[in-house]
Amino acid sequence: MGTKLATGGLMLTGKNIAIADMPRAERPREKMMHYGPDKLAEEELLAIILRTGTRGAGVLELAGSLLKKFGHKDIANAGFGELRAAYGLGPARACEIMAVFELGRRFLGGKKTGIYLKPRDIWEELRDIREQKKEHFVVFFLDTRNQEIKRDIVSIGTLNYNLVHPREVFEPAVKNLAASIIVAHNHPSGCLEPSDEDLSLTKRLVQAGKLLGIELLDHVIVAKGGFCSFKEKNLL
Repeated sequence: MGTKLATGGLMLTGKNIAIADMPRAERPREKMMHYGPDKLAEEELLAIILRTGTRGAGVLELAGSLLKKFGHKDIANAGFGELRAAYGLGPARACEIMAVFELGRRFLGGKKTGIYLKPRDIWEELRDIREQKKEHFVVFFLDTRNQEIKRDIVSIGTLNYNLVHPREVFEPAVKNLAASIIVAHNHPSGCLEPSDEDLSLTKRLVQAGKLLGIELLDHVIVAKGGFCSFKEKNLL
């Protein structure tokens, strides 16, 4: 049974396996050298930056705990004080993490990011609207590889209603040379069941997309507690 250690706001659990004790082929650096960085999980990539664990926590466990504490998106924007307060991070490692993400932002600024293949990807991306008190209607404009060209909030409605016209969705899609789109909106009530208006709008968007040659890949309803994919429910 794994041990638990709570320090500095982090709860570390599970087995503390040192990198040196892992089979060589499973070590993060060796995996990266043989298969490339895109084959590594987020905690493995972060473990390479951290290099070593702490007393009571292997580096992989430390990396996983940091990602759990901050979230996969928020750690990229964590400040020095926040990182320093996390278990086992001294000033040097906190600065290294901040430097890596800042370099990424500068080098990738203005370039396409994010490949959206699953509804959960959309739900993860839309943390900013999950708990909004009004309905926000978002469109992801994608290229032929389902890679994001741009993301726009095209409409903000009321507590339980959002009036969206296909023109507002497809005009920027054409302008941005999108090959396909994914639309999403939040339900402030937390209910994930599509309304009659949601179903009607989705049908209109599918029809408009066929005329323009821009496929609607999915319509995702998001809330704090989860998501509903029209594609997964065969509603497209």
